[in-house]
Amino acid sequence: MATPMTVRGAEKLRQELEHLKRVVRPSVTQAIAEAREHGDLKENAEYHAAKEQQGFTEGRIREIEGKLSEAQVIDITKIKPNGNVIFGSTVTLLDVETDEQLVYRIVGEDEADIKERSISVMSPVARALIGKSEGDEVHVVSPQGERDYEIDRVEHLE
Repeated sequence: MATPMTVRGAEKLRQELEHLKRVVRPSVTQAIAEAREHGDLKENAEYHAAKEQQGFTEGRIREIEGKLSEAQVIDITKIKPNGNVIFGSTVTLLDVETDEQLVYRIVGEDEADIKERSISVMSPVARALIGKSEGDEVHVVSPQGERDYEIDRVEHLE
């Protein structure tokens, strides 16, 4: 099954993959070679630490390659806006009770970062918003409680 991902999210993963392959992997290989030169590998802490780092690095490379191969990269800027909330939308909400304004961007699970106001498409807020339109009120049930919002604006930003 394809996993939705924004263009920005796919690019960040590609950059991390490139860094792991071109910078981290060679430095770990060098560290293993240097540690081997110190002799007895059974009691060589540097060797064991480098081998552990190698395992982590190779695992992360495989993980990223798998995610990119399963990704359905969606370029929101190529989709004509019609006021409906879809994957990749940037949504401005008004809290019905407090009039507080919130802005969220709906992204793939691996891209979610609340500090950047990017929320996972699988989050309670995103699930409540998908398919709704500007002007609609939505009721969100989340671990933080229940809230009602009005969708003020839906944008297709990158």
